[in-house]
Amino acid sequence: MLAASAAGLDAVALTDHDTVAGHAAARAALPAGLTLLPGMEMSCRLDGHSVHLLAYLFDPADVPLAAECAAIRQGRDDRARAMVERLRELGADVSWQQVTALAGGGVVGRPHIARALAGAGVVGSAQEAFSQEWIGSGGRAHVTRYAPDPARAVALVRGAGGASVLAHPAASARGWVIPDEVIGRLAAAGLAGLEVDHPDHDQAERGRLRTLARDLDLVPTAGSDDHGELTGYRIGCESGAGQGYEALLDRSGRAGLVTG
Repeated sequence: MLAASAAGLDAVALTDHDTVAGHAAARAALPAGLTLLPGMEMSCRLDGHSVHLLAYLFDPADVPLAAECAAIRQGRDDRARAMVERLRELGADVSWQQVTALAGGGVVGRPHIARALAGAGVVGSAQEAFSQEWIGSGGRAHVTRYAPDPARAVALVRGAGGASVLAHPAASARGWVIPDEVIGRLAAAGLAGLEVDHPDHDQAERGRLRTLARDLDLVPTAGSDDHGELTGYRIGCESGAGQGYEALLDRSGRAGLVTG
């Protein structure tokens, strides 16, 4: 929260993968003048591809959504354990204890495994672990996991009173650019917004996505997708326009918004 304030932000969203466990600590650390937008980044899968859905201002006690997130987290845990085993079979000196320590009690994901590989000297940096040699999609130690269809996730978020935004849909470096027709189907299913301004989107893609968002009546949003050391501490590198921010709040009902 202090980093967000230091970056000059008026509002910041906390969207950890498939969990709201950090919300209480974020509220407690919220400095004066900064607004917290509680959220979550839901891991989904469509046609064998990973899809991320940003969910904002939903009721975290909603039973169907909470149950689905618990299933996703269990899938993450099972996948991470299997990946560590594969890495050890490949000769990498990493352990489940090291990985969970890096996760700090939170949901274990590939970034924690990547940091463990870097810490063990198997790769030169955490980014290098995301390759075919190690844990990149389709790599020697990669394992797939459970994740819901994004249309189902959109419905669950709506049912919990929140608004959903499709995250980094044109980030080709992540392996798949989400087709416009898929985005159209999700808009028809109740998607509220489209992440347009993202570090992995070039200017041409931003322009195309902004037009698509307008045509589909989706709110164009911005996000730094900051993952600390892994992404270079880039919080605040993208900032959404005030009108888009207000439009997203209107579509979620503003419940849960916290101002320091």
